Amino acid sequence: MNISKNKVVSLSYELRHNDKDGKVIQTVGEGSPLEFIFGTNSLLPVFERNVENMKAGDKYAFHLPCEDAYGAKIEDAVVEIPKTAFVVDDKIDDTVVYEGNTLSMTDTEGNRMNGVIVKIKDETIVMDFNHPLAGVNLYFSGTIVSVREATPEELKNGLNSSCSPDSCGGCSGGCS
Repeated sequence: MNISKNKVVSLSYELRHNDKDGKVIQTVGEGSPLEFIFGTNSLLPVFERNVENMKAGDKYAFHLPCEDAYGAKIEDAVVEIPKTAFVVDDKIDDTVVYEGNTLSMTDTEGNRMNGVIVKIKDETIVMDFNHPLAGVNLYFSGTIVSVREATPEELKNGLNSSCSPDSCGGCSGGCS
């Protein structure tokens, strides 16, 4: 069976910076493969185009320039937030607020987003709300483990998988 719309695809992959010799970002093995419903916009569109029509046992390897992955870094996504926004019970918790930590934040319109603390200044905290892989060219290689028809329930409710090339860390604990 070939990969096409509404098929459940299981695949293993290794994600690297730039090319086949780049630093490994994430690995998902055949023993615990990524599962997704093809054609439901759950993965990067160019990723799906690169595995479309493959079948179980097929191997793949392809490069995704950052423009086809998570885009270029956006300078406006790096913002300074007053330290007062981080005060809880009259203090800032330094076990949570430290450089390099990722925090889940809510903007003024109620949208949730993750940001990395880049720098702590006297009165503000600089946070980067770009996707962790923004500005990074990606290289995927792996194997199609299985392809099957999605059930009506899966098409309605989706799969329970939290690990994907779009989630950056769902299985391996984070991007590096």
